[in-house]
Amino acid sequence: MSEDAETSTRRLRLKMALEELREMKGFGTELVTIIIPPDRQVSDARTMLQNEHGQAANIKSKGTKKNVQGAIESAISTLNRFKNAGENGIAVFVGSVIIGNNKSRMVNVVVDNPPQPFISFRYRCDSKFELTQLEDMLIDKKSYGLFVIDRSEAAYGIASGKRIHVQEHLVSNIMGKHRQGGQSAQRFERLIEEAAHNFFKRAAEHACSYWLPNLDDIQAIIIGGPGATKDFLVKNDYFHHEIVKKIAKTSFDVGYSNDSGVRELVDNAGGLMGEIELDAERQRMNRFLQELIKPHPKATYGEMMIKQALDQGAVDTLLISEGLRKNSLSLKCKKCSNEWKVTLSRTEEIPDCPSCNASSEDITEVENISLIDELTIMAAKGNSSISFISIDTEEGTQLLEGFGGLAAILRYPMM
Repeated sequence: MSEDAETSTRRLRLKMALEELREMKGFGTELVTIIIPPDRQVSDARTMLQNEHGQAANIKSKGTKKNVQGAIESAISTLNRFKNAGENGIAVFVGSVIIGNNKSRMVNVVVDNPPQPFISFRYRCDSKFELTQLEDMLIDKKSYGLFVIDRSEAAYGIASGKRIHVQEHLVSNIMGKHRQGGQSAQRFERLIEEAAHNFFKRAAEHACSYWLPNLDDIQAIIIGGPGATKDFLVKNDYFHHEIVKKIAKTSFDVGYSNDSGVRELVDNAGGLMGEIELDAERQRMNRFLQELIKPHPKATYGEMMIKQALDQGAVDTLLISEGLRKNSLSLKCKKCSNEWKVTLSRTEEIPDCPSCNASSEDITEVENISLIDELTIMAAKGNSSISFISIDTEEGTQLLEGFGGLAAILRYPMM
């Protein structure tokens, strides 16, 4: 697997772990977070936890004391598996979480291969887990400023990672070019141009104020609009001098100067936005869809067909939706010893045995692996590249809802 694909897989695993951890709550300060950066010894963290275990004996509430000490013991047991914190560090989230009806269950979630190194050591007991360092890892800091304008309206925002954010839509209220009252044509024209100048200045100032605090992370400012106004603003120094340094030399014609225009600008400027994956995702999905309608398509979709193609080494690029939340389970029936595999979402119950119809109570879970991890392993064996498709784009939504979250561009048509 390429380095980029490996990083993307780590980011997605982290995103899935965060989704679960955010929902977990404890009855009191019973949830333990321990984060060990790569430059910190695991043995030091274990020693600190042992001291905290002794301190927890002073907790007055018997229930809270029992749960806190149990969580710390579980954390120590988990850390015993690690000789060191590894390249990027380790985070352990353990404790008794509420599951409803005044009940709780012990959970133990380990993040031992994050996409970036943990910055600082952290130990915390609270009613929720400390997730700030993990959430910061998912922020895509590389971005592009977006600005569209004509004489009647303007909009600006930012494209970061796979997301487009429109910060503000401004309306000029500039009067049309026709005579009103007893005003002379020249005076009226001056008023119109003054109003236009004020609007251009206001729009540019608002956009610059939005971009300047994060200018170091902005790769370029891309300007667009339906007419010549966009070029007029650049040539006449309406933008802050630091912003001017980032403005792309090429401007783009778009049909509107509102939210739709900002999104159209991203479509038109895709070639400039090499670091942003919006355009790359669109191209991959379009390539898949174009192949799919051919008489002998080099494309397939669905879990069964995808796995078959991966087994044959036929997959060139595997497209996986970031919204895919399924696990591949290996199950065994206690009554008839039948073994089989199923793929289930988080909310689906374990099915009855297909051989003897035994209920889920008589079925043992032998192995449980996320479908994404299973497919990633299979793809690595066949030297297939992997592209994770976000659900924030139209193409990403189509992959998840129309194709079950899985598709593949093949090296050759499958018979």
